Amino acid sequence: MNNKVYFTPGPSELYPTVPQHLQEAMAQKIGSISHRSKQFQEIYASAESGLRELLQLPDEYEVFFVSSATEVWERAMQNNVRRESFHLVNGSFSKRFYEMAQELGREAQQHEVPFSQGFELESIHVPETAELVALIQNETSSGACLPVEDISRFRGKSPADALIYVDAVSSLPYPAFDYSKVDSVYFSVQKCFGLPAGLGVWLVNDRCMAKARDMQESGISIGSYHTLPSLQEKALQNQTVETPNVLNIYLLGKVLEDMNRIGIATIRQETEAKAAAVYAFLEQSSIFLPAVQKPEHCSKTTIVANTTIPASEVNKHLAKYDLQVGSGYGKYKESQIRIANFPAHTMEQVKKLLEKLRELEGLA
Repeated sequence: MNNKVYFTPGPSELYPTVPQHLQEAMAQKIGSISHRSKQFQEIYASAESGLRELLQLPDEYEVFFVSSATEVWERAMQNNVRRESFHLVNGSFSKRFYEMAQELGREAQQHEVPFSQGFELESIHVPETAELVALIQNETSSGACLPVEDISRFRGKSPADALIYVDAVSSLPYPAFDYSKVDSVYFSVQKCFGLPAGLGVWLVNDRCMAKARDMQESGISIGSYHTLPSLQEKALQNQTVETPNVLNIYLLGKVLEDMNRIGIATIRQETEAKAAAVYAFLEQSSIFLPAVQKPEHCSKTTIVANTTIPASEVNKHLAKYDLQVGSGYGKYKESQIRIANFPAHTMEQVKKLLEKLRELEGLA
């Protein structure tokens, strides 16, 4: 039996109630039902309403279920960009979105800062020709975040017709977005929602829908299967275009019920308290140091630290206590660790992790 607690940044620790919900799903044979059945429509509706409640999502937003957040990058370019997009880049995932736009033939532009740095808004100029502004609220690879207040300011910094997309893959439901200031937010469930990988959630408002229809009506190809209009057509029936990850949508709906019982305010308070404990430890450590220097740019949900002990050795030590953190991303694999701080992680688990990391001080 695996009793390890995963502080990896995704896939990560399962939400505590997932095993119970999985047992119920197996008893109901959820994996065998048709995605055109009334039962699935109820599952879809439950997950959607749970998301709307937890995120306080306005009515003008649609909720679409896709294969992953990575898929959203491609669909966004196809459905909402005729020619040009603009990207903030400060890590591997924001860089990949920018590169994908280029691969799809778009005239993508970027404002890039070094890995682990945040963005200073005064230095950012959004081109007047940008149709989509790609913001990264939480860069999973580097641990740098863009405060929600800064995200809201992009509406005034961007062309009136530009659509503002926000990558919140490893932070929702923690950030309290002003959804009137953005047009699309997307995430995956294997991080802060504590579920197995294999489901992306794409939130889009009516401005995104109108742009996709306008492009389609003008004869521009916006894709073949997962177009925004086709996704909406099925979503209005509480269905998906093709057979989706029914089990994960079911589990998402159940976890959302659990989260809504706790309340988003409590989830956010607990996230901040746990993050404060981790950063306090890092500031005092002789081995670990926060990789992101400015406090306002330090992620609360994906905490990245430089380490003088190779990440593999850190995890070798932690394995004795059924704990695991993420290694650094890419070329930082051994020189950094990444500590997930998701709703599935309790303060007691965080304290145990910090206690065992502290033991390394005497072993170094």
